[in-house]
Amino acid sequence: MPARITLDALDLALLRTLDEDARIGPLQLSRQTGVARATVSARLQRLEDAGIIRYQPRIDVAAAGFGVQAFVTLEIAQGAIEAVRRDLEAIPGVLEAHSTTGSGDVLCRIAASSHEALQDTLVELNRLSTVARSTSVVALTRLVPERALPLLESAATADAGRSGMRRP
Repeated sequence: MPARITLDALDLALLRTLDEDARIGPLQLSRQTGVARATVSARLQRLEDAGIIRYQPRIDVAAAGFGVQAFVTLEIAQGAIEAVRRDLEAIPGVLEAHSTTGSGDVLCRIAASSHEALQDTLVELNRLSTVARSTSVVALTRLVPERALPLLESAATADAGRSGMRRP
């Protein structure tokens, strides 16, 4: 895992701008922040090296026809986490899965094109030999979209960064 870095005002300004327009280039970032292009490029490289910025498209599965989503808690056989991981990776409707504490062992987010397709995926999950029990909750609406900036902004060093940088 890359070393943790402290984010300052310039880092946050770059991340905020990239969050709004992921395709923006260093020259435009430089213009928007009022910072030299070489500085912007160096900061972007630093954020990439730290693993904070990763380049991949944000795919909207609902827009792609998979608008039925659910969260499924799995109780699994003792010591079967690696086998469960492999099993879950083989099911296309499993968008992500996390090992958890509490009453369940694994929390999955799944998507399907219809309620019938969702039921098929739930049946497939329950047929896994490593799954002892599952509980599902269908998502109705997304109240808060995936986000990171509020957290990063709350933890950033308030007085760090370039004083000459334009504020958004």
